[in-house]
This record gives sequence, C-alpha cells and structure tokens, in this order.
Amino acid sequence: MARITTLPLAAHLRADASSHVIRYRNGQVVRSGRGLAFWFRPLDTAIAEVPLDDQELPFLFHGRSADVQEVVVQGIVTFRVAEPETLAARIDFGIDLGTGRHTRTPLDQLSDRLTQLAQQHAAELIAMTPLRDLVSEGVARLRDRIGAGLAADAHLTEMGLAIVSVRVNAVQPSSDVEKALAAPTREQISQHADEAAFARRAAAVDKERAIAENELGNRIELARREAALVEQEGANDRQRATEKAAATLIATDARAAERRIIAAADQEVLRAVEGERVALEIERLAAYRDLPAAVLMGLAAREFAGKIETIEHLNLTPDLLGTLLADLAGAATRHLDAGTPAEA
Repeated sequence: MARITTLPLAAHLRADASSHVIRYRNGQVVRSGRGLAFWFRPLDTAIAEVPLDDQELPFLFHGRSADVQEVVVQGIVTFRVAEPETLAARIDFGIDLGTGRHTRTPLDQLSDRLTQLAQQHAAELIAMTPLRDLVSEGVARLRDRIGAGLAADAHLTEMGLAIVSVRVNAVQPSSDVEKALAAPTREQISQHADEAAFARRAAAVDKERAIAENELGNRIELARREAALVEQEGANDRQRATEKAAATLIATDARAAERRIIAAADQEVLRAVEGERVALEIERLAAYRDLPAAVLMGLAAREFAGKIETIEHLNLTPDLLGTLLADLAGAATRHLDAGTPAEA
C-alpha cells in the first residue's frame, strides 16, 4: 500500500518496491514505474497501484465424477502481474489519494476469475474420470490440467497475468464414500496384519519346535553318552574284577606252590628223620634180638625204674608175674650151671 502525505496544495506518494504505480493526469499516463515516489496535485491526478509480487489464490470447489460421486478439490493458484498497465486498463486498481487504499477490490475480482477458470478446467477432468482414479491419481492429473489450462488461456494473457504455479492439495470424496473406498484397503491391511501375525506365530512355533528338537537331541545325546559311560564303567569294573581275580589266583597259586614246596621240604625232612629213627630203631631192635630174656627183663626193669616217678598206676596180673618169675628162675639156673654167679 502506498503511503501518501497530504499538504494544503500538494501531496507526496511513496510506493513499495513490490508495487507498480501509474499516475494519470487529465486521463493520460504521465508517470509509470515500480516503487515510485513523487509530488502531485490531488485536484488533477489519479493514481493506480498494481501489486507485482506473487499472489496466492486458495480454491475449493465441488465436482461430480464419471460414476456420479461428489468430489471436493482443494488447491492454490499462484499468479503475478506481468503487464501492470494492461491489467490496470482492464481492472480498476485506483487508490484513494488521501489514504492510499484501493477504492475497489481488484484482487478479489482477479481471484473470482481465476477460480472460475480453474474450476472449469478441473470440472472437465473430474466429469470424465471415475472416483477411484480421482482419489488415487487425481492430485497430479488435476494439477497438470489446471496449470496447463490457465497457462494457455488467452484471456489471462490479454489481461497481463502470468500463472506461476498450481498446487492441488487434496481430492476428497464424501465421508461415507471415502469410508467405503477405504474399507477394502483396511481389510487388506488387516489381512496382511493377520498374515504377518500368523507368520510370526508360525515362526515362533518353528523356533519352539527347533528348540524342543534341540533339547530332545541334547537329551538323547546325553543319554547315549550316559549309556556309553555306564557300559564303559561296567567294562572297567569287569576288567578290574578280572585283573583282581587273576591277581588273587596268581597269589593263591604262589601261596599254594610255596606251601607245596614247604610241605615237600618238610616231608623230605620228616622222611629223613623218620628214616634215621627207623634205622636206629631197627639197629636197636637188632641188638636186643640176640639178648637173653633175662637181660631184656633187666633192661626193662631199669627203664621202669627211671620212669617210676611219672607212673601213677601199675596193674600187675598173676599171669604176668608168673611168667616173669619163671623166666627169672630159668635164667638163674642157667647161670649156675654155667658156673657164673647170677646177677641180681
């Protein structure tokens, strides 16, 4: 907006750098330029101010798709003034010389015209496109269609306008139709989620089965090793028992052999002693065999006298005494006859 300073006979205008100011006097353009500052007389001067910066025009309009469904299109058209004097000749951009404000609403008029043109181009595309295609691809297709239509519009070129860009933010059906369209996708997403959950559960089951199989394999391997250990321990025990029995047998055989050797030696010694004893006894008996009975009786009496102290009981029968006395008498007679005195 231009800033105007008013004095009694003159006024001063200072415009922004983004504004194009056109000064008219008596219906003729006397000065035109961007960001001007000048003195003027209000009585014979008219001034128009045209903004040169980019202007954004939001739009929202309804349409009906090829399958007769309501669609709402939202977007923004950005435009600028390419030829300010041409546009000022078509639309009133005059300002109040006291306040510097536009006396009318030229930007609103431009907005209405651009909105109607954009809606016209969009409605043509919407009317020939099914709803699903509009929802899935409508943003890009409408942006290209509106941008190309406005850029090629000769009316806008004649007015001195240039289209900078067109943005379509959304293409939305009614809420009920949108829910109906989203239902298959939601179901598909739910199905994928269920499949993912099932796959996750199946993977978990597979992992649990693998863990169980691993544990079972470990238990089987431990049992096999335990059986091998028991078998080996049994074999070791049998080996130890066998070795112990063999050692015991060897020790027993050694002791038996030792005893046999000792017994054989004792037997040889006993045999030698008994042989000597028998030989002596035989020699003694041979010496006694030729002695007379009286001598034998004397020897027996002497032996008897030597052991009389150890004899506790002695039984003498008449037969024994009779025989003994008869032998003594006979011996005495034989000695007398031989002329030798009898030995008492």
